[in-house]
Amino acid sequence: MRDVVEIGLGKTAQRGYHLDEIAIVPSRRTRDVDDVSTAWQLDAYQFGIPCVGHPSDATMSPASAVRLGQLGGLGVLNVEGLWTRYENPAKVLEELAGLDEDARTTKRLQEVYAEPIRPDLIAERVRELRAGGGTVAVRVSPQHTLALAPVILDAGVDILVIQGTIVSAEHVSTTDEPLNLKEFIADLDLPVIVGGCTDYKTALHLMRTGAAGVIVGIGGDDWSTTESVLGIRVPMATAIADAAAARRDYLDETGGRYVHLIADGDMQTSGDIAKALGCGADAVMLGEPLSLCEEAPAGGAWWHSAASHPSLPRGAFEAAGEPLGSMEKLLFGPADEPDGQLNLFGGLRRAMAKCGYRDLKEFQKVGLVLDR
Repeated sequence: MRDVVEIGLGKTAQRGYHLDEIAIVPSRRTRDVDDVSTAWQLDAYQFGIPCVGHPSDATMSPASAVRLGQLGGLGVLNVEGLWTRYENPAKVLEELAGLDEDARTTKRLQEVYAEPIRPDLIAERVRELRAGGGTVAVRVSPQHTLALAPVILDAGVDILVIQGTIVSAEHVSTTDEPLNLKEFIADLDLPVIVGGCTDYKTALHLMRTGAAGVIVGIGGDDWSTTESVLGIRVPMATAIADAAAARRDYLDETGGRYVHLIADGDMQTSGDIAKALGCGADAVMLGEPLSLCEEAPAGGAWWHSAASHPSLPRGAFEAAGEPLGSMEKLLFGPADEPDGQLNLFGGLRRAMAKCGYRDLKEFQKVGLVLDR
């Protein structure tokens, strides 16, 4: 049973743990790093590294999404972002890259995202992704899924990502017809990833919609303000482990249908990635770390998708700094600093080898210890 703490008369809280509060425990066996595989597969699509690009305009353009795919990951373009609002958002991105972190930045983000979404640009961006030769994935919010889905599906994507801060399979509304995820997914012939979620029950219910993947977490990092705005903070180690438990129960319930877990939040270094996968994730969604590569369209600036919300922004703006190197260097090295921000998946391979595991499924069984 998980620790339950009484925080006052009649009110208790469950104890949860963040990734920086746990550590990986090596086993009795080690393995040669060249014998380790970081490959994973979602439905019919295979990837060399368990990396999904967070669909922020700061990191994911059609070109950078294609490049991530070429390097073995999955780039995800936001079809509610700048690339579907402007014919050529290069000037907007250049302006944003030049902003500092003062209070006017959020207002400017809101202004540039006030431009309406153009369906013709959605089709054009999907064509650009398709021309890159990799797996085509786009993100849409639950609120706009029904309106934008016909355009997205007609354009011909491979994977659809329905992502919000918190997504449930039981959204209730007395004013609008809510998106019925189960019915929506059942009518599609392509894999759908849904999320984020933060606990066992929500993860299990999202799996029951027929989703191929579930996003665990809300993209929390030093620039997320979801806790100060909504009071929501996700202890990622616990959230991933709970979702993995839901997956085990769903496997039993369905006789073997496996749903992939994608961890989104609290990951800056290769060690964070290793711990997230050790908790039970199949892949990680990287945002801010990818903003540090030369291919990032915002030139090193970073903001969450929710940072531009017209009435309740939930994310601060990080001003652009010097890039750490190419996307390839960020993912595969060589690293010239010892802080874990470069060679992210070389670090993961090394962690797996030090613990004696040959692939990601095995590595999910690694031992963990509380160290805080």
